[in-house]
Amino acid sequence: MRWFLELSYSGAGFHGWQYQPNASSVQQTIEESLAILLRTPTPIVGAGRTDTGVNARRMFAHFDTQNDIKDVRKFLLSLNRLCGKGIAFHNLFRVRDDAHARFDATQRCYKYFVAFEKSPFLDASSWQAPYPLDVDAMNRAAKELIGVKDFTSFAKLHTDVKTNICDLQEAHWDCWQNQFDVPGIVFTIRADRFLRNMVRAVVGTLVDVGRGKLSVEGFRNVMDAMDRCSAGTSMPPQALFLWDVAYDWESIRLDSTK
Repeated sequence: MRWFLELSYSGAGFHGWQYQPNASSVQQTIEESLAILLRTPTPIVGAGRTDTGVNARRMFAHFDTQNDIKDVRKFLLSLNRLCGKGIAFHNLFRVRDDAHARFDATQRCYKYFVAFEKSPFLDASSWQAPYPLDVDAMNRAAKELIGVKDFTSFAKLHTDVKTNICDLQEAHWDCWQNQFDVPGIVFTIRADRFLRNMVRAVVGTLVDVGRGKLSVEGFRNVMDAMDRCSAGTSMPPQALFLWDVAYDWESIRLDSTK
């Protein structure tokens, strides 16, 4: 039987999503907790792989088990207790045996939060801009991202992906209304897939536009160059959130609840 887990996590205490030796990861923590609950090693597959320090507001992962999980609420309570701080589980449901948390995802959405004032309450989840930014120019440049394009200029070098082409449907900056009334902006970006380190590199290059270091035409030239060295710096990870992952739920779930 295959199950989907819906979860969220803070990236601060983990070295990314993916399991790695001698370092704490989200995947490892969940697998160890599942092994205790299900009394057998239980590998999981996530909808994506976030880097060290990157957060997830809504992530999905699948696992297989022969055990019948009759009381989902009790199972989630136990899993939340075992995993401790930093990870929260929100839902668990049956899916088709060939459903895949990564390959069946149709869209992924990320958000990057920028604060214009120092706040002890937002330091761990945003980047404090030390200079003013021209948000209008950043939004004009962000429009250049939309479409099916090659994003090599924003991709981490020497990865094992077969293509750097992504179908990007949404990219824009908006005012960030937070509970502490700290002035700020948030970048939203949505696509069918993302390359490793892509969002943080895109944000870093858009910040160069906002600072006046790069024009909108220059941003377009960076994209056309297909050269990571031509783009801006990779932004700090704590301000980045995997915000949502979309699926065609009717085709993969074994119940009617969305």
